[in-house]
Amino acid sequence: MMTDSSNAADLMAWPNSGGEVTLRRLRVFWAVAHSATLTQAAKLLNVSQPTLSQQLTSFEAAIGVPLFERRSNRMVLTELGEQVLRKAETVLRSAQALEDSLPVQGASPRQTLRIAGVATVMRVILPGAMAELARDNPSVDFDIHESAPAEILDLLYGRRVNIGLMAANSVSEVSAGFQQIPILQDPFVLAVPEGIDLSAVTDPDRDLDAHARHVTQSVIQFVFGTQHSSRIQDWFDLAFPGNRLAMRVRSFELALDLVAAGLGVCVVPALTVLAGSENRRGISLYAIDMEPRRIVAMVPSQYLRIAPYGTFLSALQAGGAGVKLPKINPVPPFLAGLTRQSQPELGADIGGHL
Repeated sequence: MMTDSSNAADLMAWPNSGGEVTLRRLRVFWAVAHSATLTQAAKLLNVSQPTLSQQLTSFEAAIGVPLFERRSNRMVLTELGEQVLRKAETVLRSAQALEDSLPVQGASPRQTLRIAGVATVMRVILPGAMAELARDNPSVDFDIHESAPAEILDLLYGRRVNIGLMAANSVSEVSAGFQQIPILQDPFVLAVPEGIDLSAVTDPDRDLDAHARHVTQSVIQFVFGTQHSSRIQDWFDLAFPGNRLAMRVRSFELALDLVAAGLGVCVVPALTVLAGSENRRGISLYAIDMEPRRIVAMVPSQYLRIAPYGTFLSALQAGGAGVKLPKINPVPPFLAGLTRQSQPELGADIGGHL
């Protein structure tokens, strides 16, 4: 097994035609390798595209051979490029670990934990874990980013954060690059206005009055791409045949406010119903047989061995174990026959967006 130093030495030993392998050029190479376009890579590093292209050209000159195949607007790694990328990631991880451990010049030694996470998870779990860590580690401070999953991945890959809090369901394609520390399970629930009781409903057309039927047939849909919208609508078509799409929204919080106002029903993760330590009012929740969000802390493996990351991750797990979910009523009788086998897979598409 290669050590960090042997990987670094191997990278510096590649045949080259001049120039230097610098950390800046390594970061440019890494960003291009992990981005769909040069424009996206430049945005990730906050540099202009001409600057990025010049640095990439210089890096390839230092290595001595092309590392990418240029295909229209895409950059595809060559076989050698794949080898260099693996070694570059080891060097960059070591450099980031060193930077994180250095004190600020002229100040008392401090360490910054850089964290990005989806909003609902951050609000419920993060404050308690931060307070727990601060009690024994007063020199630690925090740099916190509230972001969507795609942005969290960019921040992790760009070494701009060390920990990402999100749903594992939504990031399976990148799980090999990071350790996933389980935090909690967040079940999906059906949210309906508080005045509508589904607990004994076996047939909505027969057991609900006209107003309740109208409300339960009005779907409030959280929009995150065409695939997500289609899958949610498929679920509602099974649960409430003849439903209508009443409105589309871009946040679970707004969807829940509209449900509380009696304008329709929606499917949400249970954590989104928590408003601080209180439950959102005016809503009743019902269990549904749907794959829950598996909330994890994504972290590069080397940080597990660096204090105080291990302590903080343990505090996150303890916080997750202590989360008190809102009251969730049992699955209504008319939904009991909707098993996961007859439903589309929703967790991988919407787990962790908010």
